Amino acid sequence: MASIFSSPVAFNFTTNNLDELLKQYDDPIAFFTEEVRKMNEEMNKENSTINLKISLNETMPLNYSARKNFGYAALSKIYHELQIDKFIKNKQRYSKEEYDANNILKLLVYSRLLFPASKKKTFENKDIFFEKFDFSLDDVYRSLSLFNKHCEALLLWIHEHIKKLYNRNTELVYYDVTNYYFEIDKQDDLRRKGVSKEHRPDPIVQMGLFMDTNGIPITYKLFPGNAPDKTTLIPALRTIQKEYSLGRIIVVADKGLTTGDNIWYILSAKNGYILSYSIRGADKDFQKYVLDQSGYIEKGEGFKIKSRLYPREIQITTASGKKIKKTVDELQVVFYSPEYAAKEKQEREAALVKAMDLIKNPGKYNKATAYGAAKYVKNLAFDPTTGEILESVQRKLSLDEEKLKEEEKFDGYYAIVTSEYKESPEKIINIYKGLWKIEEAFKITKSDIESRPVYLSLEEHINAHFLTCFISLVIAKILEYRLQGKYCVTEILESLRKASCSHIKENYYVFDFFDEVLEEIGKNLNIDFSKKFLRLKEIKKVLGETKKGDFSL
Repeated sequence: MASIFSSPVAFNFTTNNLDELLKQYDDPIAFFTEEVRKMNEEMNKENSTINLKISLNETMPLNYSARKNFGYAALSKIYHELQIDKFIKNKQRYSKEEYDANNILKLLVYSRLLFPASKKKTFENKDIFFEKFDFSLDDVYRSLSLFNKHCEALLLWIHEHIKKLYNRNTELVYYDVTNYYFEIDKQDDLRRKGVSKEHRPDPIVQMGLFMDTNGIPITYKLFPGNAPDKTTLIPALRTIQKEYSLGRIIVVADKGLTTGDNIWYILSAKNGYILSYSIRGADKDFQKYVLDQSGYIEKGEGFKIKSRLYPREIQITTASGKKIKKTVDELQVVFYSPEYAAKEKQEREAALVKAMDLIKNPGKYNKATAYGAAKYVKNLAFDPTTGEILESVQRKLSLDEEKLKEEEKFDGYYAIVTSEYKESPEKIINIYKGLWKIEEAFKITKSDIESRPVYLSLEEHINAHFLTCFISLVIAKILEYRLQGKYCVTEILESLRKASCSHIKENYYVFDFFDEVLEEIGKNLNIDFSKKFLRLKEIKKVLGETKKGDFSL
């Protein structure tokens, strides 16, 4: 049995009884101070030690599970600091829906981060958390329409809170595009067949994502799967600059976004750009400049840089659809990296092995599976309907050695073009290298939180799904940022997933995992993950503290 005292033991002295006590003790205050200390110590011992009776004959009912996750306390802390709960509750006031939309969103976000699964599986697994999730599976699907309706406002709400809490700097933003596949045969307006990043034949949805310099996502925009990457920047940038009240920004993106239209729009909106530039796709004059070794400055270990201010001619599309030429003055930065050269050579060797096999066994390949190797094969042609290699060309296939030699010349060279001509070449390169953070974010959405495949069909439900994935990504990246990058998102989520407990008897739970990641998270968020035993009321108290929305870095 556990004895619980509501307050420490204490004695009160009056003038009258103090006179009496002085007759019995040399120093009554010192004596009783020691007595109180002993009694409080004994009380604490009783309070920290319990005896539980366990019957070895006790059995479990069907579908019994005593396992609960406690790691989501860290996610709850960030969720409530961003006051997402307040936003959802305010919006639901004007809705006739009776379910608790905030509780549903919490379940979808916490589960997406720790136990990613379908909406149905997530609902069935809801008891893994200590929350009172009192709603039906139908309520979950109904709530998706509500989330979709307020999606844009919620994204802006989250941005404003991050700006306030983390001093977000939006003078420099990173932008990139990826896509997510759907295991369906029939296409619709949103889910279209396009250039899949994973080289799959399934219909896809394109996502353009903006990220700040801390690696925390700002916002996103969805596009039909057949929309080329290069066409997504202008509508996405127009939206973010208008709705998020941004000043002048510098857009950092890869060469897939480096088009005349994008550059002209960026400059016309009084913004700047730092974009990678395809050397192999450039004109002969630029290629000659790259290979000309004069002007390069050695930076050590084979790494070298050169740059120039240069007027470059670009082609833009007018409002009437007419193509015209414009000239932009930009800083062109070129560098050579031995590591990059080795990487390109290694990637090409793998593609060449595949190309040789394609030439030998063309029946094994189609347009999708020939990706990466096709450019090294002469006379290659595909059936426009089936994607299969045409029988008429299968005997004429050969290795394109001229193409191979031309590509090898530029191994290790990389080019960046920018409007920020006052910056040093070294700084431009360092800024551009930050683009890896957004590439990492896409990997997280596809691996750790399993954003695809998507099993929803209604467009508003699909939009809501990606909203919950985005919120999940934001929370994960904030945790990573608060830990100063000491642990990656994968490590953080794995430890939070393992921070679980089992109900042993009455209201007591036993915990069986604690590591340095949880220790760091606990110190940062003021959550103690080290306790091996906790009462249910103590667990609820910790979780309650995470919902107060207070903030401390």
